[in-house]
Amino acid sequence: MSLITSEPDPQGLASTDLIIGSVVENEAVKRDIFINLCPLLGPDTILATNTSSISITRLASVTDRPEKFIGVPFMNPVPVMELVELVRGIATGDETFECVHTFVSSLDKTVAVSEDFPAFMVNRILLPMINEAVYTLYEGVGNVEAIDAAMRLGARHPMGPLQLADFIGFDTCLSIMQVLYEALADSKYRPCPLLVKYVEAGWLGRKAGRGFYDYRGNEPVPTR
Repeated sequence: MSLITSEPDPQGLASTDLIIGSVVENEAVKRDIFINLCPLLGPDTILATNTSSISITRLASVTDRPEKFIGVPFMNPVPVMELVELVRGIATGDETFECVHTFVSSLDKTVAVSEDFPAFMVNRILLPMINEAVYTLYEGVGNVEAIDAAMRLGARHPMGPLQLADFIGFDTCLSIMQVLYEALADSKYRPCPLLVKYVEAGWLGRKAGRGFYDYRGNEPVPTR
């Protein structure tokens, strides 16, 4: 923590070597940030995004430096997870890729290179699994505890998919599923109505105090 300093004035970012945008999984918000940042930056600053699912090529297109733009989705929680995906947009330059690859490796992370397709690799596989777990709950196949226990003990997952959704945040889960569904037009990516209902209720998971588990007491309690 002693190595981290805050800079409330965007003008203070002018001499930065690398900027990684890490905000809500909303394309309009991400685009606005990069549009407003670009006029403040020196010509050599590399821009990156921690997006979980949104097109790197599309985000790069709103900047004045698409050749210096790249996707670097860290896995959550970042201090614990060993992987970082590197995602090149169509215009990402070799020098940018190599520079960011070196930087990520210096953090003792393992790099996995992904093509610029919706949700990349990890979330393309992980989020449909979580969505299917929500459907399994929605259809009454099992309750929250049974589904999570089944995947922990039956598939050796360190955390059940519904508990994992609580940690990720339902708003993020829903945003990624909507990106997949809209971009690939395949019904297998349709967000479960129960996930939508939880988001509408503001039950977003652990950060909101309630999701598939209620965290407001001493111990998490299943809500279904």
